[in-house]
Amino acid sequence: MFRNLEAYLLALERRGELKRIRVPVSSELEITEIADRMVKRGGPALLFERVVGKDFPVAIGLFGTRERTAFALGVGDLDELSEKVSRLLELKPGRGGISALMGLLPKLPLLKGFFPKRVGRAPVQEVVLKGEAVDLSRLPVLKCWPQDAGPFLTLPLVITRDPETGELNLGMYRMQVLDRRSTAMHWQLHKVGRQHLEKARKLGKKLEVAVALGGDPILTYAATAPLPPLPGVSEFHLAGFLRGAPIELARGVTVDLPVPAEAEFVLEGYIDPEEPPVEEGPFGDHTGFYTPVDLYPRFHVTALTHRKGAIYPATIVGMPPMEDAYLIEASERLFLPPLRLVLPEVADYHMPPEGVAHNWVNVALKKGYPGQAYKVAYGMLGLGQMMFAKVIVAVDADVPVRPGFATLLKALEHALPGRDTLFLRGPIDVLDHSARAFAFGGKLLIDGTRKLPEEGGEVPWAPRVHTELPQDPEALAQRQWPGVWGITLRKERPGQAWALAERLLQTPASAGIRLLLLADHDTALTPEELLWAVLNNIDPERDARVMAGVEGPVLVLDGTRKLPEEGFHRVWPERIRMDERIKALVESRWEEYGL
Repeated sequence: MFRNLEAYLLALERRGELKRIRVPVSSELEITEIADRMVKRGGPALLFERVVGKDFPVAIGLFGTRERTAFALGVGDLDELSEKVSRLLELKPGRGGISALMGLLPKLPLLKGFFPKRVGRAPVQEVVLKGEAVDLSRLPVLKCWPQDAGPFLTLPLVITRDPETGELNLGMYRMQVLDRRSTAMHWQLHKVGRQHLEKARKLGKKLEVAVALGGDPILTYAATAPLPPLPGVSEFHLAGFLRGAPIELARGVTVDLPVPAEAEFVLEGYIDPEEPPVEEGPFGDHTGFYTPVDLYPRFHVTALTHRKGAIYPATIVGMPPMEDAYLIEASERLFLPPLRLVLPEVADYHMPPEGVAHNWVNVALKKGYPGQAYKVAYGMLGLGQMMFAKVIVAVDADVPVRPGFATLLKALEHALPGRDTLFLRGPIDVLDHSARAFAFGGKLLIDGTRKLPEEGGEVPWAPRVHTELPQDPEALAQRQWPGVWGITLRKERPGQAWALAERLLQTPASAGIRLLLLADHDTALTPEELLWAVLNNIDPERDARVMAGVEGPVLVLDGTRKLPEEGFHRVWPERIRMDERIKALVESRWEEYGL
């Protein structure tokens, strides 16, 4: 564990995983371009000591590699999180009264730190600013991408209390800075914070809110974790369990909420549910696309407290790989044992970075009867935030679930399109721009397990890669992998992708192919970028078809942008790209940064 952010940064520096940038750098786009290059190279965390026009330094890349994320969470490898939770789940007394309880004693240290500790004095309250003295423009809040509506807090730990039950919640939600003393609060439809606000509305009350920045990085992770609703258990308990020491909490200076004593900053205030919502966005999001302008509540800041010499923590989101992929993987490992309690046949699962969390899930299962892969997929779709999963690929227990593309290739060996693919409908992440309707859309299940006789048995198939591909004027670029064919085109008319697919599937190059992926012209034909683009741009019920190839059925996914004539009546978003002038600036200053 690390007592606070500074302790973590010093530990990273000792490991050679922190680079200090001592020259002035802008919080508008420049830091993003530098940090994006670093995370995609697996480089160190960065501490920008001089941010132009701001009063505090910026730390970024705190979870920038799988190894660094494990270090932040106090384990040697992320798989140790599964082991830790598995041991905890064994804490169940059997029969036998006192003797059974005594048997638990050796395991009770696992719960050390589970309960938060209240303290009277907090380093985060060394400086207290109230009312007119609050000025959020002093903070080096990043403007990340060229079309962003403005700067927004990227690692806020948002604390609220259920107005009815008193249960605490710690979540992470985007917060656009609107002015010196207010922000928007990006509480999406399914978020706990929004539920608290709706309850406050019914009770005719304002909702108190506290927002912490910094502290032990375990606490920052806990705010992102999909913790199931458990009475009396909050993300503070999860963080304490993981760190083996309690999270120290102090009372806010203007709100009746606990705040992390070792945080760097705390914003205190309220949201009035009767106040009209404000326009929020657009913003480049973790999907790699811009999310549109929408209406969200305004958070009024009544106090800003911070420690002397505070450091502002930040991250960036955008086209993967980004550091949020490693936080997602930490949650995978942490919640694998509880998943097995519900679905004991699950051997492992993985959400590949290309799927930006909800778009793609690989699951390996110990199969014992026909249809079991579908049973597992249905069960996963009924668990918490897994309900947002768009594509689930099932494989046998002996198939590794990562890296994602390799797992997909193995699944195709046992998945006959049409017979072993299934389309469903359900809830979809509100940030999914391709869904048939807001937060509602199609899902695709691919059963890539070995088939039993009752399931039709195995169908002989030899995946192929053709060196000569057909020349079609609309196929701008093409590439094949064993059983997979990727094609890009410039979308200009409705139905264009399907017509191109039909033509190409009648050529010899479709022999040995079971999956055809169609993407827009600006997509690079690497497995990672192609799958990222296609999975972002499909509603499976609308954009997936089983079509005839020369050797059998082929699953075709139309990952091109959708036109109004194709039944899509919302604004199709732009892909996130950095301004070329900023890229040139960073390139010219690279040696000056000391990188």
